Amino acid sequence: MKKSIFFLILGIMFLGQRTYGQKFGYIDTEFITSKMPEYQKVQEVLNEKTKAWIKEVTDKQALVVQMEKEYHLEELLLTDELRQQKLAAIKAKDLELKSFQERVFGDEGELFKAKQNAMKPILDEISKALERVVRQKRLDFVFDKANDGLALIYTNPIHDYSDYVLEELGLELDPNLKK
Repeated sequence: MKKSIFFLILGIMFLGQRTYGQKFGYIDTEFITSKMPEYQKVQEVLNEKTKAWIKEVTDKQALVVQMEKEYHLEELLLTDELRQQKLAAIKAKDLELKSFQERVFGDEGELFKAKQNAMKPILDEISKALERVVRQKRLDFVFDKANDGLALIYTNPIHDYSDYVLEELGLELDPNLKK
């Protein structure tokens, strides 16, 4: 008797999961983009820009090194005032170099912005294709495994419980902002 009740409960749970289960999926955007010719072109353009910026940084570094060499060769022959002027000029060039590196290669630098702008059409194309696949396969959630672990990139809005949490917190949602 106990076995039959156990199997009955197990069967109900199994059937309940099958009929009410949410469908999950994942994609690998790195793999997808590697197969896209547009991505290859974007990478080539970005590589050319990066090479040009690296050359500019190298040239600026070489200038600072050259200025330091010249200073050390002349140091004993210079007056205190000229030494201070040369050191200030070297420091200014070094600060200019560091500022350039930050402006180009920093977190919000030109390279980052160029990559973002170049990748936007490609990612939009992937997003549209993903929307079609989600509808065809009736998926509720899609993850992207390409970047540092899994990132949730699509959710079916019927599974958004944010409004209920706001309600539990005693906060009201502005009726003009309803989803």
